[in-house]
Amino acid sequence: MQKLVLFITLLSITNFINAQKITGLIKDEQEAVLVKATVSLYKAKDSAIVKLAITDNDGNFFFKPISGNYFITVSNVGFKPYYSKPFNWTANTDLLLGNIVLIKMVKALEGVTVTSKKPMIEVAADKTILNVEGTINAVGSTALDLLRKSPGVTLDNDDNISLSGKNGAQIFIDGKPSPLMGADLATYLQNLQSAQIEAIELITNPSAKYEAAGNAGIINIRLKKNKSFGTNGSINVGFAIGIYGKYNGGISLNRRNSKVNIFGNYNFNHAKNLADFRLNRNVGDSFFNLVSNRLQLSNTHGFKTGIDFFINKKSTLGFLINGTIADNLPDNLSKTTIGYTPTNTINRLLIADNKNQTTQNNINFNSNYHFVDANGHDLNIDADYGFFRNTNNQNQPNYYYNAAGTNELSHAIYRFIAPTNIDIYSLKIDYEQIFEKGKLGIGGKASYVKTSNHFERYDVINSSTMLDALRSNQFNYTENVNAIYFNYNRKYKNILLQFGVRAENTVSDGQSFPLNTNGSVNYTVVKQFKRSYLDFFPSAAITFNKNPQSQWSIAYGRRIDRPNYQFLNPFEFKLDEYNYRKGNPDLQPQYTNSISITNLYKTKLVTKLSYSYVKDVFAQITDTVETNKSFITNKNLATQNIVSLGISYPFQYKWYTGFVAINSFYSNYKADFGGGNRIINLDVFAYTCNLQNSFKLGNSFTGEINGFYNSPTIWQGSFKSKVQGGVDAGLQKNLWQGKATIKASITDIFLTQSFNAESNFAGQKSNVFIQNETRQLKINFTYRFGSNQVKAARNRSTGSEEESKRSQAGGG
Repeated sequence: MQKLVLFITLLSITNFINAQKITGLIKDEQEAVLVKATVSLYKAKDSAIVKLAITDNDGNFFFKPISGNYFITVSNVGFKPYYSKPFNWTANTDLLLGNIVLIKMVKALEGVTVTSKKPMIEVAADKTILNVEGTINAVGSTALDLLRKSPGVTLDNDDNISLSGKNGAQIFIDGKPSPLMGADLATYLQNLQSAQIEAIELITNPSAKYEAAGNAGIINIRLKKNKSFGTNGSINVGFAIGIYGKYNGGISLNRRNSKVNIFGNYNFNHAKNLADFRLNRNVGDSFFNLVSNRLQLSNTHGFKTGIDFFINKKSTLGFLINGTIADNLPDNLSKTTIGYTPTNTINRLLIADNKNQTTQNNINFNSNYHFVDANGHDLNIDADYGFFRNTNNQNQPNYYYNAAGTNELSHAIYRFIAPTNIDIYSLKIDYEQIFEKGKLGIGGKASYVKTSNHFERYDVINSSTMLDALRSNQFNYTENVNAIYFNYNRKYKNILLQFGVRAENTVSDGQSFPLNTNGSVNYTVVKQFKRSYLDFFPSAAITFNKNPQSQWSIAYGRRIDRPNYQFLNPFEFKLDEYNYRKGNPDLQPQYTNSISITNLYKTKLVTKLSYSYVKDVFAQITDTVETNKSFITNKNLATQNIVSLGISYPFQYKWYTGFVAINSFYSNYKADFGGGNRIINLDVFAYTCNLQNSFKLGNSFTGEINGFYNSPTIWQGSFKSKVQGGVDAGLQKNLWQGKATIKASITDIFLTQSFNAESNFAGQKSNVFIQNETRQLKINFTYRFGSNQVKAARNRSTGSEEESKRSQAGGG
């Protein structure tokens, strides 16, 4: 695996080194060099844009395309655009276009206003802006095509988007986070035509305007406010097989006229997945070796529908409903070998075959208003309500046998009923205007979350059930977060400055009530915790832009991550009598302070050095109870320190394009939970390598081979994980003039994406191994119909995105 990744890396770097370039020099009529002029390279055959560049301090520019016929254009504020004649370029040769002279614009008559286009690329303190409107980019491309050409942006074989070498970039549409992910997001961007796009903003340091939660980069696609009318849509179907088969399908429709836009989509997914889970534990003088097969059958329905009313040229009123309805049957078939460690003798076997039935229903309602005028005033208002209704009915038998597995020694059978209800309300307001030669933004948000978790544990005796009131309860949790912020950015001669602060006041209340023997809630007895805290989250960035070919930025930010609501739920989810998971109502938010220095060289090579200090970092702890029983819970470690260095570079040579990103970091975790070897002091130097390789094979075929490698590191604060990696390969063909796409791929070809980690905490040594169904053959087909010139529906997200994510597994 390591040799294969190394070979692909060397191949990519060798191709890059051998490539030569097209160069030129931009001057004005007085022979003065022009800095920051925008130079665009186009194909001569169809005027399709290939790449963008800006001139450096000496007026120079360069390109490294594949062999072909091209022409260039040059634009600069106050000068007439320049168009070159077509020329031919062959790889492995240098082509000097010589001196290109731009002519200044002159007013012909008094009273005539001369307007100039925005430069193709603008660099702000917290973002880079690619201006699309008014260029040849506005015809014949899609949003995905534009992103592939944007500085620092890369896409893998599944169209997952990375920004500056960092995976998981968030996509915003008109300043609002998109709720779409994965294939749904890729399909939307493939349907979004470049003619509908005004600009693309690459935000690497989110300002105080954005939620204080998380720190991922943002790509904001600003749509033009055009009046194109008509209908369009798409249909997609897919099939995959690993151990078991899976299939999915969906449809998307959009209808627009001068007053109303109606849109909607629906997707269905059926999947059956198998996971091999193994947990070996040594506690005291006993060992427990668990082997489990987790089989889950799921059927998921997702939908979104909405309507926008265009009140006038400045105002839009919209309503949106979206949701997910899922039925899951997760079964867990496990066998645990129990024995005496000094003699390595097996004493008993525990067979525990769990049967579960769960439902997850989530519906969100949003109403929104947007006002924008030509003077820079921009107002957004979102009002939201969402609810989650989850159920979990679990039968959990435990049968103990002798070492040979021939005689039953004893048994204990339990049943658990655990419904969860979550209601989310939020109101969000954002306003921006021009102020003191810069842009001032102010706004706020109020959210209220109410959760109700009911847990009933039953002992099953001779086919009858009896409620265990001492191990059953009702847990209610409410949380109110009120936030206000201001943000300001301004451009000086060679410096770009952005700063702001966000204040968030959080009030939470958790209450745990016991149950009576008849199952009713005993509200006279309560265990309660209340919290009220005010936090400030400053952010600032300064970019030195004297040399556009080598820009330096310094950024600082403070962020918060609040726990998933289910992490606060104290109820137990049993794997068997010796292993279970439970929540922690005392779990506190974690805070991150980060500072980074970034160099962007010739709009491609990104080098970033950063340091982060995390207080009360979330950690997953395998703890002990009753001497030999084990449970997994989330706790706050005292601190985490991270120093990281990342380097990324995209390159292109003839029919081959690639991207390499290498990230290295040193991380240290410290915590003391008191007594019984409950101290954590772990550190690690680790690195990751990601490779993407794309090959144009002719006849509308594209092939890809991608891989990743992760060195041993620390997982969840207490586990030392081992090497992990994987290689994927795929083949894609466009059909019917681009209206359809068929794609086949194989994921995790060498079946190396297993997870293996170990921990030593509280007198317990644990080793966990997980092998999911990662190697799969996937086939997908997408067909797009209707007018390509119809503006897509406003992909209006809601104001409660952050709260919704925390209500789901893995959130927070």
